[in-house]
Amino acid sequence: MSPTERNPSMGVLPWNECLPRYLDHTVLRPDATKADVLRLCAEAKVQGFIVIFVPPCYIDEAVAAVAGTEIQVGIPVGFPLGGHSTHAKVTEAIEAVARGARVLDMVINISRLKSGDHDFVRNDMVAVIQATPGVNHKVIVETCLLTREEKITACRLAVEAGMDYVKTSTGFSHAGATVDDVRLMKEAVAGRAKVKASGGIRDWKTTQALLEAGADRIGTSVSLKIVDEWQSQRAGTR
Repeated sequence: MSPTERNPSMGVLPWNECLPRYLDHTVLRPDATKADVLRLCAEAKVQGFIVIFVPPCYIDEAVAAVAGTEIQVGIPVGFPLGGHSTHAKVTEAIEAVARGARVLDMVINISRLKSGDHDFVRNDMVAVIQATPGVNHKVIVETCLLTREEKITACRLAVEAGMDYVKTSTGFSHAGATVDDVRLMKEAVAGRAKVKASGGIRDWKTTQALLEAGADRIGTSVSLKIVDEWQSQRAGTR
C-alpha cells in the first residue's frame, strides 16, 4: 500500500459513521468546466471528502484549490478506454504526479486482456507503478465488458503488478458497479489489494449495498446527494 494513501477503512471510524471519507468525489464528464472543478474542490473541503478526481487538464487548479488540506487530487490514466500505449500511460502518470496528483486510476488494457495477452497487461500496470512511486494506484477493469473468468484474471494480474486497488468501472461504458462484481473482486484479490466500486452509483441505497459487499472505496459524481441521503437515514434512526 502506498505510503501516502489515506485509507479510511483502517481508521477509527467505519463507513457508516464517516461516509464522506470513503467517497472519491469526482467530475470527469467531458463537458465539465473549470468552474465545475473548482466547485468540486470547495465541496470536498466542506464535506470532508479526502480524494477528488478531476480531468488531467485541471490538475494545477485542483492542487492549488486544496493546498493546505488533507485532500488528495486523483487523475485518471489511459481513460476511459485503456487502449493507450504503455508509453503514453507512463507519460501521463509521470506528468500528473509531477504536478501534484497523489492518486492514479489507470484503465487496464481491456483489448489485450480479452486477447489473452496477460504478460502485456501485467507489464502495462507495472510500468505505471514503477514510474510513479509513492502514490496510490488503482486499476479500472471495466467489469461490464469482461466475463467472470476475465474479471478474476484481471484481479490476479493487478495483484501481481502491485496495484493498491482494483476498480469496477470507468462510468463511460454500458454498465457500472454491481454487488456481485464487488464480491467477486473482493474474493479474487483475497486481501492483497482493495476494491473500489464506481460507475452508475447514484444514491445511498446502492452505495450502502456496495460497501456491505466489500467495497473499500466508492467513486461517484453525486457524492453530495449520497451524503445527504445517508445523513437523513442516520437522523431518522436516532
